[in-house]
Amino acid sequence: MFRIWAKVMKEDHIVKQYDYNREEKFTYANFFRYLSEICDTLDVPTPVLLKTHIFNYAKFNRVVFRPSDFMETPPFDKLVLENLV
Repeated sequence: MFRIWAKVMKEDHIVKQYDYNREEKFTYANFFRYLSEICDTLDVPTPVLLKTHIFNYAKFNRVVFRPSDFMETPPFDKLVLENLV
């Protein structure tokens, strides 16, 4: 089981949040699927997932998606995913 805390931030305030949890084992191969499900639930666009995003999540248990990571301009400053241990 794993949990990811997703936060949509605007001007350093949380405007939306979601606690994503799954009973299956976490795998980095499925990280885009987790990200897509989180974004669908929060009703925000899905960012482009790069290798550096996965490395940051693996190393720091946290990844930040900025407006430049989205194909369209999002109505927020950043999307933050944190691993809840």
